[in-house]
Amino acid sequence: MARKHKKDVAHTDMTGKTFVDACLAEQLRPYAHLARWDRPIGTWLVLFPGWWTLALASGGVTGELLQWETLRLFLIFAAGAFLVRGAGCTVNDIWDRDIDGGVERTQKRPLAAGTVTLKQALGFAGLQFLLGLLLLLQLNHFTIMIGVASVLPICLYPLLKRVTWWPQLGLGLVFNISALMGWAAVTGTMAWTAIFIYLGCICWTIGYDTIYAHQDKEDDARLGLKSTARLFGKHSKPLVGLFYVLAWLFWTAASLIVFTHAWLMLLPGLHLIWQLAVWRADEPESCLKIFRSNRTLGWVVLVLFLL
Repeated sequence: MARKHKKDVAHTDMTGKTFVDACLAEQLRPYAHLARWDRPIGTWLVLFPGWWTLALASGGVTGELLQWETLRLFLIFAAGAFLVRGAGCTVNDIWDRDIDGGVERTQKRPLAAGTVTLKQALGFAGLQFLLGLLLLLQLNHFTIMIGVASVLPICLYPLLKRVTWWPQLGLGLVFNISALMGWAAVTGTMAWTAIFIYLGCICWTIGYDTIYAHQDKEDDARLGLKSTARLFGKHSKPLVGLFYVLAWLFWTAASLIVFTHAWLMLLPGLHLIWQLAVWRADEPESCLKIFRSNRTLGWVVLVLFLL
């Protein structure tokens, strides 16, 4: 029993050991948990595609990167990723409020646990979207159009696991829209470089979110929820590997367009190979560790694109 209890505590959304619980007033903590402020990995994964294309479109450290306007864009995208990711998580919990209580990892989320009401959650989601809109209005018209068009898909994404085996594809489509916005924010146009980055990020998301979804596959099966983790089953590792290869090929194609040292893309490729080598699909702790390691991958690609 002691071993089971230890696993349950480690394998939950909220352990009561984060800066949110230590630093924020008690009445604010449920909102911080709704927005996942205590688990910033999702914000990084939303942010990196935008930062990547900002770096490429601005010419990196040898181009316009160090000019104030470009630095301002990096800051706007960082704040926007924080707000939009938080809003998306809040919307996700609103849709899943009757499901989360039946999943071990999510049963302590604020709506499932009753620490916030549905009305409060809706207001909090609206506030985050409003603040995100105010940031979006600082960008050019083309970028604003892309950002506004992404709001409805963000709000509807959580429903996909009820109707399709490919909710990870839907997540990839909405999670990585910043890749298109980053290029548009600098150039006011769209180009194959940004499109290749976006397509690669979709494949990347399918891979890492399949790994993440393996944590919940038993609960999802019991509740009738679909995911690529359940769809791929025992073939998950080679299929995740396939999507990682596609991601790497798209990113490399984008790099070939804009700089000559594309061989440096071997570095993120090696990281993806490492993920597959050490990932153990039937161990939730391993799934979470490998999923979180994608923040390192994001930094590696960003440094390459900056250079």
